[in-house]
Amino acid sequence: MAQWWHDPNFSHGFFVPAFSAYVVWSQRQWLAKLVAKPSWAGLAILAVAMMVLIVGSLGAELFLARFSLLLTLAALIILFLGWKYMRAMLFPWAFLLLMIPVPNILFNQITFPLQLLASKVASTVLPGLGVPVFREGNVIQLPAMALEVAEACSGIRSLLSLVTLAIIYGYLLERRIAVRVALALCAIPIAVMANSTRIVGTGLLVQYWDPEKAEGFFHAFSGWLIFIVSLSLLFLLHKTICAIWKPKEVSA
Repeated sequence: MAQWWHDPNFSHGFFVPAFSAYVVWSQRQWLAKLVAKPSWAGLAILAVAMMVLIVGSLGAELFLARFSLLLTLAALIILFLGWKYMRAMLFPWAFLLLMIPVPNILFNQITFPLQLLASKVASTVLPGLGVPVFREGNVIQLPAMALEVAEACSGIRSLLSLVTLAIIYGYLLERRIAVRVALALCAIPIAVMANSTRIVGTGLLVQYWDPEKAEGFFHAFSGWLIFIVSLSLLFLLHKTICAIWKPKEVSA
C-alpha cells in the first residue's frame, strides 16, 4: 500500500481490492446457493504459496512475495469452500493481480519501448505542424530546446490506470464477455495514442509559447486532460460497439 501512495505509476492499486470486494458482495446471493465442498488440495496450494513467499523474500523479489498473498487467498477458498467457490470468484481474484506493482525488470521492458514510440510519433507529427525536429532515441531536439520523453512521460501510468478502469467499466456496464475483453484490449492503443498526443502538444507549446510553462503546470495538467479524453474515447468506443453489435434482447 505504501508503494501505491508514493509511486504514481501504481496509484490505481487503491481501487483494485475495493472493486474485487464489490464484485464478491454483488454476487453474494448466488454464492450463498453454492454447496461448499472443502478440498484438501487447498493445503498443497497453501504450501506452494509459502514457498513462493520464501523465495520472494530471500531473493528480494517483491512481486513474488506479494503474489504469494493471492495464492494464499485461493488456497484458503479451496480448502474451506471448494473448487466451485474458487471458480465462482475467479474474476475478482484474478483482478487483484492488477494491484501488485509490475516487477522492475518487466516494467523497464515496457516503459522504454513506450518512450521510443511516443518520441517517434511526436517527431513524425510535429514537422507536419511546422515544428522542425531531430530525434535521438527518446530525445526530441526542438529549435527552442531539447524535449526528453522520460519514463514519467512514457504513458505507462495512464496505460495501467486506463486498462484497470476499462475492466471495471466493462464489468459494470456490459454483460457480453467478448465486448468486455475488447474494451480492455482497446484501452492499450487508446492510452498510447493519447500519450503521443500529449507529447505533440508539449512540443507545440515549447515551440510557439513558453518552454517553462510547457514543462510546468500545463505539462502536469495535460496529463489529467489526456486521461479524461482517453476515458471519453473508451466510452465512445463502447457506444459504437453497441450500435454495431446490438445485444440480444431477452424474451420474457
